[in-house]
This record gives sequence, C-alpha cells and structure tokens, in this order.
Amino acid sequence: MIEEEMGVKIIIPTSKEEDFVTIEGMSIKSVNSASEKIQAIIDETVKSRNLDYSHFISLPLAIHPELVNKLINFQNSVLGNGSSMDENTDTDSNEDEDTTDNKEEDQLSKEKADVAVELKVDDNSEMVKVNLSNIPIVSYTPKASKSSSPSDLGIDKSIFIKPKTFHLTVLMLKLWNKDRVKTATEVLQSISSKVLEALDNQPVSIRLKGLECMKGSLAKARVLYAPVEEIGSEGRLMRACQVIIDAYVEAGLVLENDAKQSLKLHATVMNSRHRKRKKRTRKVDSFDARGIFKQYGSEDWGQYLIREAHLSQRFSFDENGYYHCCASIPFPENMLEE
Repeated sequence: MIEEEMGVKIIIPTSKEEDFVTIEGMSIKSVNSASEKIQAIIDETVKSRNLDYSHFISLPLAIHPELVNKLINFQNSVLGNGSSMDENTDTDSNEDEDTTDNKEEDQLSKEKADVAVELKVDDNSEMVKVNLSNIPIVSYTPKASKSSSPSDLGIDKSIFIKPKTFHLTVLMLKLWNKDRVKTATEVLQSISSKVLEALDNQPVSIRLKGLECMKGSLAKARVLYAPVEEIGSEGRLMRACQVIIDAYVEAGLVLENDAKQSLKLHATVMNSRHRKRKKRTRKVDSFDARGIFKQYGSEDWGQYLIREAHLSQRFSFDENGYYHCCASIPFPENMLEE
C-alpha cells in the first residue's frame, strides 16, 4: 500500500543478519514519507502485544545447583504423583467405613441363634423364624474416588519453568535491532558502579519460601511463584534494581506502560502461558494448583546469594542452559571489612 501511495519500492530484509529496510524512490520527499509511514507502523507494533519482549534484565538463580535440584524434584513430584495433588478427603472416610463394615460382618458371623422377624406376605401375615447364619452376607468395596491425573488438572511439563533458567526478572525489554541491543548492553555496563553503591558494596542474599498465585485463583491458576524476601530487610536489592530500571528508562529503551509498573521481585515456578499445545486440542490457559499449594505452600526453598545481573536474550540459551547473556555486571560476593 505504501509503495503504491508513495511511488516507492520497499525492500524487506530476507536474512536475520540484515537490520535495515531499504526504500527506493524518485524523490527524497517520497522516500522520507514512506520512511515515516513505516516508522509509525513499527512504533505501533512495538507498543502492542504483537511484538513479544526479546530481552530482559535478570538476576540468575540457576547458578545455585542445590536450588536447581529442588526445582527438579518439585517438578518430578507434581508430574509423577498425580494422586498426591488431589484434595481427596473421601479416601480417609472410605477407609473408616471399610473397617466398620468388617467388624459388623465378623460379629454377625458369630451369631448362630434363630431370630424372629416379621415378613409381609400377600395372603396372610405370619411370624416365621429365620436363621441369619444361612443368609449370605455380601460386602461391597466402596467405590474409590477418581484420582485426577496432572493432565486433568491442566498440568503438564511445559508450564514449569526450566530449572536451569530459574531467575528473578527486573525489567522486560523489546530490542528489535542490533543497535538497541548494543545500547542496552552499554547501559548495563555503564551503571555497574551505581549498582554497587546501591548495594553498599556488600553482598545481598534472598530467601525463597512458600508459593503464591499471581493470576487467577488456586483452582484456576495461571502463574505460581515463590515469594522473595531480602535477608536483612534493608531494601538494598530493590534500590539496586531501581537504579537499573531508571537507567533504561532514561535511555529510552523501556515502553511507557512498562516504565509505570512497580517492581515486585518473584521467582516464577509455573506459568500456563508457556503451555505447548497440539493442534485440535482445547485451549487451557489455567491449571488447578490447589493440591500443589497444599503440599508446597509452606516450602522453604532456601537462602541464596545474588551474584550478578544479566541482560538476557529470550528464546536463546548458552551452554550452561541459562538464557544467552548479552552483558552482565557483578554483585559483591565478599563482606567488606570495617
């Protein structure tokens, strides 16, 4: 449409290595007008959900092997023992009923005396004697309540966060060309001293404890995460994160709506948005987390040192399994002596 309206030719890159759209025209005016139109389309797209976030600032937690192992065990437990996730109160009551029935049967089998009972007969009403020991007693096993499998609860492996990518998110970014990635890299590296100053040049550790639901109810959860508590409650980690956020906002790399969001550090363990769907299957955008919460709602995941901040690239991974690191700055690991 732009080509026809402006009388230009637009050449779209055919390779991911090429970053530029080429516009050819008979006049500078027509080329500039086409360029403005294209820029307006890009700006609108970037602000919409059509263009996903490409990068983010992360605080890696997967560098702690003991935490990775805990997450692997958590995932295996939830996926491998579906019955343990049910809020199944019927099982215990059924077992009690079974025990009672057996006791009654044993007691009746011991009684050999004749018992007089009244039987209603069509022609007349007579009293007859019936030997109960001759009447077979049938015991029916109570119907076991149906155990829901993880898939019945909307739970599958794809909605778990990969343990080797476990992290805290500080800021989401849309960096759609190499120039913006380069700028984002330079911004992070340039504020290293300011971040250390916000941390008082001292190590900072966090504790992960329990689970909470971010979106929806536990019965229809979308995001399940472990709350983050800074050891010492001095707020140094949040100050350091704010230094990073402010620097990227000032550099013009943060969308207006994202800049208005307040930071809530959390460690996501399950997210239904990551669900892998097969064709012709019903869309499931939530899962039943009640059983998981019952078992892991008070789980102590441990205390961990925050060692660095990364500019991480989504959908791309390094050899260690973590997101590709475009740039990083270190956090203090040793206490300064007074």
